Order: sequence, then structure tokens, then C-alpha cells
Amino acid sequence: MTDATSRDGSRSGSTAQPVGGAKGPDELRRQIEETRGQLGDTVEELAGKADVKGRAKAKAADLKDKAGAMGVQLRSSAAHAGHAVQDKAGRAGHTAHDKAGRARGTAERHASPGRARGAVRAGLGHPRVVLAAGAAAGVVVAASLVRRRHGHC
Repeated sequence: MTDATSRDGSRSGSTAQPVGGAKGPDELRRQIEETRGQLGDTVEELAGKADVKGRAKAKAADLKDKAGAMGVQLRSSAAHAGHAVQDKAGRAGHTAHDKAGRARGTAERHASPGRARGAVRAGLGHPRVVLAAGAAAGVVVAASLVRRRHGHC
């Protein structure tokens, strides 16, 4: 390869200095140190990108932390929802108890002891019928509570 001289007087080829190159040996040493530092930073970045196993472990640890935080949040939400359901069930139970008490009072006013004993004796003779009637009454009460809560009545 031959050296050529450009119009501005700088030389090109195997021994050419870059335009704006070092003015002396101290300047050249400073440029070399700066280039070494930049090269070291670049090598570190490339090594970090090439460390797939290390990056995967870091990502897995991050996801594990996020999953743990979500688990805590979900447990908290579930506990809050459970308390809300218990409160609503308690209020519904009290409402049903009050209505049953009022219905019992009405039935007691209209029923005589003899009629009640006759109904009990008939029920003892046919326990499946009494069980079915009780289940049907429970379904009716539950359906009416659900409808009332959802504003269908």
C-alpha cells in the first residue's frame, strides 16, 4: 500500500494519522487511555448482554418478587371480600330471623294447640314429605332474598 497525500496535506495509508490526531506523545497517551476506558465499558456491556443465564436469573427473581406481592394483595382482597360476605350473610340471617319471628307470631295467633299437635303427628308419620316441604320452603326464601338483593322486586 502506498501513502498518498490529500489536498489538505494530510497523509493517508498505513501510517496516516487521523485528522485532529494527537499533537504529541502526551496527547497520544491520553487518547489511548480514553479509548481503553471506552473499550472496557463496551466489553462490559457486551458481556452483560451475552450472560443469558445471569439475565434469566435476574428476570426470574424480579418476576418472583412481583408474584409474591400480587399474592399478598390477592389474599388481602380475598379477606376483605370474605368479611363483606360475612357481614351481608349476617344481615340476611337477622332479616330472615325477624321475618320468621313475625310469621311465627302470626301463626301462633291463628293456630290452636290441638291443630299444631295434629300437624306434628302427621309430619312424624311422613318424614320425607316434611323434609321435602322444608327444602321447598328454603328454596323459596333463598330465591326471594336473592331477588330482593338484586332489585327484582
